[in-house]
Amino acid sequence: MTMRITGNDMTKSIMLQGTGSDVGKTILVAGLCRLAANRGLSVRPFKPQNMSNNAAVAADGGEMGRAQWLQALACRVPPSVHMNPVLLKPQSETGSQIVVQGKVTGQARGRDYQALKPNLMAAVMGSYETIKAQADLVIVEGAGSPAEINLRAGDIANMGFATRAGVPVVLVGDIDRGGVIASLVGTHAILPEEDRRMIVGYIINKFRGDVSLFSPGVDAIGSFTGWPCFGVVPWLKAARLLPAEDSVALEKLSRPEGRGLVVAVPVLSRIANFDDLDPLMAEPNVEVVFVQPGQRFPEDAGLVVLPGSKSTIGDLIDLRANGWDRDIERHARRGGRIIGLCGGYQMLGRVVRDPLGIEGTEREVPGLGLLEVETDMAPEKTVRNTTAHSLEFDTGLSGYEIHLGVTTGPDCDRAPVAVDGRPEGAMSADGRVMGTYLHGLFDSDTYRARLLSSLGAEASGASFRQGVEDALDAIAMELERVLSREWLDGIMSTSR
Repeated sequence: MTMRITGNDMTKSIMLQGTGSDVGKTILVAGLCRLAANRGLSVRPFKPQNMSNNAAVAADGGEMGRAQWLQALACRVPPSVHMNPVLLKPQSETGSQIVVQGKVTGQARGRDYQALKPNLMAAVMGSYETIKAQADLVIVEGAGSPAEINLRAGDIANMGFATRAGVPVVLVGDIDRGGVIASLVGTHAILPEEDRRMIVGYIINKFRGDVSLFSPGVDAIGSFTGWPCFGVVPWLKAARLLPAEDSVALEKLSRPEGRGLVVAVPVLSRIANFDDLDPLMAEPNVEVVFVQPGQRFPEDAGLVVLPGSKSTIGDLIDLRANGWDRDIERHARRGGRIIGLCGGYQMLGRVVRDPLGIEGTEREVPGLGLLEVETDMAPEKTVRNTTAHSLEFDTGLSGYEIHLGVTTGPDCDRAPVAVDGRPEGAMSADGRVMGTYLHGLFDSDTYRARLLSSLGAEASGASFRQGVEDALDAIAMELERVLSREWLDGIMSTSR
């Protein structure tokens, strides 16, 4: 039976902040959320500010970070925009779209956003209070590092939030990248006293090998900082089944050899929602090759997937600069299959027009010309969860749409998908090229199996969603084993 505490003041909160980006905070928060849920607690995730082009549609409408969507799944609760009240979606090297409590509020360049941040604290605190009212425990995820003291003024993502909300902080250090002792001790040294006293301990993450070998390191960190170590977490193999939040992770992927069907995916500079590829990556008979800038597409690819993009026109220009348009054309001439998702769908058409300059200064660029469609950008943004059906393989689908633009043309008469009962997407006359705005296409186990079969590959038959659930449980069990029992019991007890 779940013990429920009434009243916001009795809700416990803990915040995980990292010594840098990509130290594994997202997975640790998800694992702790599942651990708390398995213990019978009502638990919620919260991330004040997220910067990612991997977005999801919340159950209460609007956009939220895909990572917080996963963490809500770990909590076994519906995802809410209040779990991620500020979402920044990078559109260029210097500017981002700003989403507040699920709604687009504008765009800002980096320096302008720094001036804007203090005005967003009210929304952050309002969402935090909403989440607190629903839970026994709130597990908060920071962004980047609190040691970025040049960004401390007006901060809403790390210590600015922690000090305002009175939430204790646990630092996470990534030992796999090296320098973990220096990063933790350096963070202690550089933080002002007000921020330093919020930190109650630290966790070492991504450890490989004999944990006992790091005992002198724990002693050294303690002598410099006085902080206790709450545990050394090994490399979590189950995490590979969970979506990565940051496209930085794509740079670390190497091509797995000898796994059967080769799927080529260009790593666009503004790639978005690349977790669409996770179900294919989980298939043992499929090699998903993320083609980095400067690399050529593998000639043995049977399928090319053009992923989503936060800036279709900018990425289409970059795609040509990389010579990938020629690779894709050669693949098409060889009779290879091509699927475009969202922005990738728009790129497959004859032209992309942006008369209002929504994406930038370019008003019109030619597409790849592999679908007889045209796209016009429009200010109205489509954001919705959908129930769909594959007209190509006659099987149910579910997913979501997040996009700007309207796509029309003759190939839309051969729609590959029906979304909420209406035709959606486009298919070439020979059936080799298709595009759709539906994210989550490959999540359907039946669709994935039939697609792979049509390409001469055999699907594993495993449920992708169940694999994610099993991975969350496996991570929770591992955290239960390696983290301080005293600390876990303290934050997960239902009394103060």
